[in-house]
Amino acid sequence: MLKKINKDICYIVAEIGGNFINFNQAKMLIDAAVVCNVNAVKLQTFKAETHISREAMFDMENTGTVSQLELLKYYAIDEGLHKEVVSYAKEKKLEWFSTPSHESDVELLERLGVSAYKIGSDDAVNIPFLKFIAKIGKPIILATGMCTMQEVKESVGAILEEGNHAISILHAVTSYPTHPEHVNLLAMVSLMNEFPRFDVGYSDHTIGTTACICAAAMGARMVEKHFTYDKKAEGPDHMLSADPVEMREIVDAIREFEIMRGSGIKMPAGCEKKTRINNRKSIVTTRAMKMNEIIKKEDMAIKRPGYGIQPKYLEQLVGRKVNRDLNDDEVIFWGDLS
Repeated sequence: MLKKINKDICYIVAEIGGNFINFNQAKMLIDAAVVCNVNAVKLQTFKAETHISREAMFDMENTGTVSQLELLKYYAIDEGLHKEVVSYAKEKKLEWFSTPSHESDVELLERLGVSAYKIGSDDAVNIPFLKFIAKIGKPIILATGMCTMQEVKESVGAILEEGNHAISILHAVTSYPTHPEHVNLLAMVSLMNEFPRFDVGYSDHTIGTTACICAAAMGARMVEKHFTYDKKAEGPDHMLSADPVEMREIVDAIREFEIMRGSGIKMPAGCEKKTRINNRKSIVTTRAMKMNEIIKKEDMAIKRPGYGIQPKYLEQLVGRKVNRDLNDDEVIFWGDLS
């Protein structure tokens, strides 16, 4: 079951849908995802004929100009393979969910016990479909590629109208691959500001690891990245997918950031306890002084360590008497003064 997203932990999803056509390939991806310590794998559940008309074409960098129907027929997986993949993910204790494209896909996923639904950017404004899924009552992860803010508001509103409040919203750019100048991670921040009651994250289509790591550092509660066993494998999504080395880099960097992020309270770190004493500065003598001598400004300097009187009190010491003999270059304490 898809766990509630922890507000302190970025939920990391390896998108394996579209990168396998048989169980051995899927098994390889799931095994690698487990090693990479991702939170979940995501599938794509569709039949080309219920998803795409004969007129639809791809014209993207990763596909060239090609019939969508013919290309995606090859990558559609049947119910039997779904069952094998889901069973293996469960065996590996790895959470899973999927992106359906038609009501019949939703029915299949319900039979398999799916715990959440990802809405692809292509269906982000498909209000009838959103309402159909929303009525089921399971968490919905809404990708918003190609959307204006107004369109996102309308789609979220449609889901809410059906009484479903378990919504996560992902900033995405539907371009394969997405180049750095188009990523626009600040749009994710705009979504956070517009929808403060919902988790907001990022679905990535760039080449490399930078965008996912930056998104997490900017507050993404979920990061989704296509995942492959071989970036040179045949298929349109492999080139923009993370391989196991890159996915582990993403996971490790995000987890390290979460440690580094801290509490937000500006205060000395525990490890600064000694350096706060040793590396700060105090008021020290510039010459040996006898008991009852009056301190002049030239009798004092500011030097390390920091366990004596703080430099901000320098002027207050002028004219005070010392109550014991002091050596040259000795730290002055309040107890040394009359």
